[in-house]
Amino acid sequence: MQNLALMPRFLGALFYYSPATRTVRDLLAAFSSGDWETFYDWPEPQEIRALCADMQEPDDYAFSVLFEGQGKMEAPPWGSVYLDKDNLLMGNSAVSYRRFLQQHGLALASDINEPEDQFGLMLLALAALLEAENTAAAHILLEQHLLPWGYRYLDLLKANRVSAFYARLARLTEIFLRDMQEKARLKPSEPRLWF
Repeated sequence: MQNLALMPRFLGALFYYSPATRTVRDLLAAFSSGDWETFYDWPEPQEIRALCADMQEPDDYAFSVLFEGQGKMEAPPWGSVYLDKDNLLMGNSAVSYRRFLQQHGLALASDINEPEDQFGLMLLALAALLEAENTAAAHILLEQHLLPWGYRYLDLLKANRVSAFYARLARLTEIFLRDMQEKARLKPSEPRLWF
């Protein structure tokens, strides 16, 4: 399971950490080195190559607008915004997800005061479950907590007007998640989305 955990860890970090961090700078080096497509057995390798070709690095402003909430957010990265009628952070869906994490011994260890249902953090939690070879919990995370709203979020991010990098990253992540869903025969819940 170590190899399968690599992609959600890589993607999660790009969705969660600022481009100014060393972590993201190191990960972005994979785009220019050509290693990106070797990290996973991609179902559409030609599209992956096209997405990664000439990938421009994101800037702090784009990250701030898309992930920290500078002004009106086109694509909020928190599940509860999509799943809870009032679009509130820390709504019922976030509380349910927090309980899920606690049941599986996962806790957020961050200096940032942020809800756990942030898209990148959820990918990092998925990676941790896969690394622990807890496939059943990883599938629950996907079916009940991430995929019900994740594709809507990625569609919005693909259409963002701030950053081509994050639009391409959204498509790359969509390909990865749909492939995981198909291979594991996952059936995500289909709640009403409010955003």
